[in-house]
Amino acid sequence: MRSFLLSCFLSITLMSFGQTDPLLEAARKKLEAKDYKGARIDATKVIDAAPKNKLAYVLRGRARMGLQDDYGAISDFTFALDIDSLFAEALNHRGEAKINLGDDDGAISDLDKAIRLRPNYTDAYTNRGFAKYNIEDLQGAYFDFSKALELGPPDADKYFNRGLVKAELGEFVSAIDDYSKAIELDKTDASLFNFRGVAFYSTGNFDKAIADYDQAIKMDAKDPTKFENRALAKSAKEDFKGALEDYNKAIELDGQDPETYNLRGVLKHNTEDYLGAIADYTKAIELDATNPTYYDNRALSKTEKEDYAGAIEDYTYSIELFPSDPETYFQRGLVKILANNNYDGCLDLKHAEELGSPDAKAAIKKNCK
Repeated sequence: MRSFLLSCFLSITLMSFGQTDPLLEAARKKLEAKDYKGARIDATKVIDAAPKNKLAYVLRGRARMGLQDDYGAISDFTFALDIDSLFAEALNHRGEAKINLGDDDGAISDLDKAIRLRPNYTDAYTNRGFAKYNIEDLQGAYFDFSKALELGPPDADKYFNRGLVKAELGEFVSAIDDYSKAIELDKTDASLFNFRGVAFYSTGNFDKAIADYDQAIKMDAKDPTKFENRALAKSAKEDFKGALEDYNKAIELDGQDPETYNLRGVLKHNTEDYLGAIADYTKAIELDATNPTYYDNRALSKTEKEDYAGAIEDYTYSIELFPSDPETYFQRGLVKILANNNYDGCLDLKHAEELGSPDAKAAIKKNCK
């Protein structure tokens, strides 16, 4: 699956720096072939022979990143910068390694410098876009990914990155355009169809969403998320049988995701299979007992089965987890009234009103004297 934080390894052209060392060239080729251990060994030999070779430090740093040794990589990029403080490639890759370690502010500082040194440095804009996305500077990420596209060349990853930011900003139609351009450039990536399907779903175009999910599943039938997404679209079209089949398949592929059980429970509740819904919500709670929504949903199904005591208990658990939610107090108040406990029910309704429930006032007028 395409990851948002795609590594943007820049291929260093050795000749552009006047370097013809065959061992350094061998390290570069091994790096391109993803033989990271071999690249690290060859680059180390160059460093042992020429301790001031800044390219060797960058190549070894990139090899260490491939081996998931980001701290070691940062050390090598820093050595390269000690040799040449204006070495934009080292700043870019150090920024990338800092992103991997969650130091997005430090990454942005390095990438700002790299861009000042090389204003047309495409990879630096892309990496800075990742860092800005991580700190929720979506407008900044949008600018950087757009700049990377402007500088070229056209690339599916670049369109995907910007499309994802557009979707986060709620610009789903424009996101669809970027995902479509990414698909034109790379028709082999199932995740591109999946993400475009999510965007179509968000615009209410459920048929096109399902078509994209169909294609994504055809290309990758082992990802439960794709089945879950298609189930949501089928539910929106009231194809409840098809949605249930997709939720079942998602659970077959990954039986440890509480949200899938919760969503299947919602589907069962909506089709009046309340016992089945309760069973699914119970499983979701077993997997994640800290999500108040699962208790709220189970309480709704218990209410339909007239298990008022059980529903009140679930709402109480939910309130313990999220005590400022007016809707939970409102719903618990209504259930208490159904259970002939008007006094406590009205207290809950009044508390819901104080917290801002838009429906509490009418319910108080109707049920509380």
